[in-house]
Amino acid sequence: MSSSNRERKCSKEKDSTVYSKRSKRICIPIEREEYERILLDKDLFRAYLDTQIVQHPELFPSTISQGYKLHDILPPSKKMPDMRLRRIKVKAKLCNKEVFAIAPSFVMPYMTGYADDVEKALFLRKFAVPYWALTYVFGRNDMYWERLELSIGRNSIVGTTVKQPDKLPQDVLADEKHTRLNGEKAYIATTVGDDCVLGASIALQADTENLTEAYGHFKVEAQDLVADYEPQSVNIDGWKATWLAWQNLFSSITIILCFLHGFIKIRDRCKRMKTHFSEICTRVWDAYHAVDKLAFLEKINDLKTWASKTIEKGAGLDAILKLCNRTPEFVKAFDHPSAYRTSNMIDRHMDPLDRYLYSAKYFHGHLMTAEYGVRAWALLHNFHPYCPRSRVASQYQSPAHKLNGFVYHDNWLQNLLVSASMGGYRR
Repeated sequence: MSSSNRERKCSKEKDSTVYSKRSKRICIPIEREEYERILLDKDLFRAYLDTQIVQHPELFPSTISQGYKLHDILPPSKKMPDMRLRRIKVKAKLCNKEVFAIAPSFVMPYMTGYADDVEKALFLRKFAVPYWALTYVFGRNDMYWERLELSIGRNSIVGTTVKQPDKLPQDVLADEKHTRLNGEKAYIATTVGDDCVLGASIALQADTENLTEAYGHFKVEAQDLVADYEPQSVNIDGWKATWLAWQNLFSSITIILCFLHGFIKIRDRCKRMKTHFSEICTRVWDAYHAVDKLAFLEKINDLKTWASKTIEKGAGLDAILKLCNRTPEFVKAFDHPSAYRTSNMIDRHMDPLDRYLYSAKYFHGHLMTAEYGVRAWALLHNFHPYCPRSRVASQYQSPAHKLNGFVYHDNWLQNLLVSASMGGYRR
């Protein structure tokens, strides 16, 4: 068979063992001059490391409190001959002593380059600049830039983004982004909280089983940070499989139905009603802005009565009555004042995700490659700097900075690398 007619065999299986492998690379914020000064002096190196353990214990294994000793200095890397790493051995009492490499923030994982040399190229991925364009401008080759990006997706999204347990959101939003894998439909199960993407995983089917598995990665990563974590509420669009998936994962969670989706259906079916469209919109949003549960119920009943008497039978009236009949689901939000009542926040993050997917003409290849790609997008999205002209940029560097309230390094990529210390997990 000729090479032009050979069919490529792409795996549709997820390698679950990848998520159980925890990185033994501890990344610390440090400048190159300082690192080279202290590397060979064990007293200076230990003093600097002790300071970091006190200031940022979340970057180290939880067993670091039992003590550690300097283990050795690795030989120069073949890829970066001028770079060497020290290793430490943690004195854990309840398990085998483990050895961890201490990596400076200015070096990329797997010794693939210096952060300063690749930072601008990875920044351009925010705007979905293709790999061949990065090669044209920055050199290397297309596979170098793709692998560099995909390697970021190996880290825990939650653990890398959320650095303190008390910052883990109690109210989240969830939705599926429709995409394609090798020409077939696929769905990106996306979780957002506190204006950060906290979960992104591909499901090949939009049924309960596949969505439970895809959303389950958020649960696993969140409970690595807080063992008994369970969000109070999740805002969804009403898809039954999504509903059941979240109930399977968190038995006591409150499902908040997105009010905006109900209005969009009304808008699409009633926008040609020139006489009544404006009043329909006013009545729907008046109900949404009700000050309490009783006022909401009263306004919804008024809307239902008015629509039944005024609007002719058809798709428009059916959409209005459908929204009114879902009142028991909408009213739950009044018991959770901090819950999200519309999907606006997750929609803001799905817009750049849509551009990212479209620019690459969606996914082609193995399922795990696509999985790493969408996870890498989530982390880059959380750590990419805000546009300087935006109001939020005057206070915060990125969404992750806004959530945590601090950064480890002024450079966004080095901040990401430090946040991804130990792959975003703690032991």
